[in-house]
Amino acid sequence: MSFVPIIPMGGYGGWRFLTRTQEDQSASLAATPRIARDAEYFRQTIGQVASTADLVGDFRLLRVALTAFGLQDDLPNKAFIQRILDDGVADPDALSNRLADKRYRAFSEAFGFGSDLPPLTRSPGFADRILDRFQARSFEQAVGEVNGDMRLALNATRELPEIAASGARDSTLWFRVMGNTPLRTVFETAFGLPDSVGTQDLDRQLSIFEDRAEAVLGEASVTQFAQPEKLDELVRLFLARSQVNQLPTTTTSASIALTLLQSAG
Repeated sequence: MSFVPIIPMGGYGGWRFLTRTQEDQSASLAATPRIARDAEYFRQTIGQVASTADLVGDFRLLRVALTAFGLQDDLPNKAFIQRILDDGVADPDALSNRLADKRYRAFSEAFGFGSDLPPLTRSPGFADRILDRFQARSFEQAVGEVNGDMRLALNATRELPEIAASGARDSTLWFRVMGNTPLRTVFETAFGLPDSVGTQDLDRQLSIFEDRAEAVLGEASVTQFAQPEKLDELVRLFLARSQVNQLPTTTTSASIALTLLQSAG
């Protein structure tokens, strides 16, 4: 039997229900045959992986590994993935360091290939760390099949606190946000930014994001999202604006206001 998440309504009300029941629903997904079998196979086999060829050549292992970092769409791109892993992350010219999407760097760093040291696949707790990410991403993917906005919100609540607490300069944190398509979508929607903002040069985009963050949330810094209340405020704005954006163009301003009030409630 396939797993279908329960999301009884859209907007912030649906989000509150999902977060309250997330632990139980995620456990139900983890118990489904395919997820359980893949997790068990990964746990039993990953310690035998000594090279990038070992990982890329095993379809089931690679599927779990890529899904854990939200890169499952790259499963057919084996040569590209092997290059990401072979390069590692130590060299500034490594492929994952040159890509705007930093999920590839996180993926390569987690497995530890591309250096004179042994890979991390045999290190204590490695399988558990990857499987925790795999199950979280699998749950988000299942949620996305029911409600795409909820998937984006789940992704944001998982990734933003980690970015905010990384200790990098705030401009660097904003560039990480802007280079992450799912996170960027959340911010552009919550801030009411047009798609055309992406055509501006990077410094101008940085200024726009900082200005809108300060205007909408009261702070310009990404580090504010280490605070649960700030993260929740961002999600609330994102879901409310997304609902409004999906309304028919004939919707009156009064009904838009009502939608926002209902979402906030």
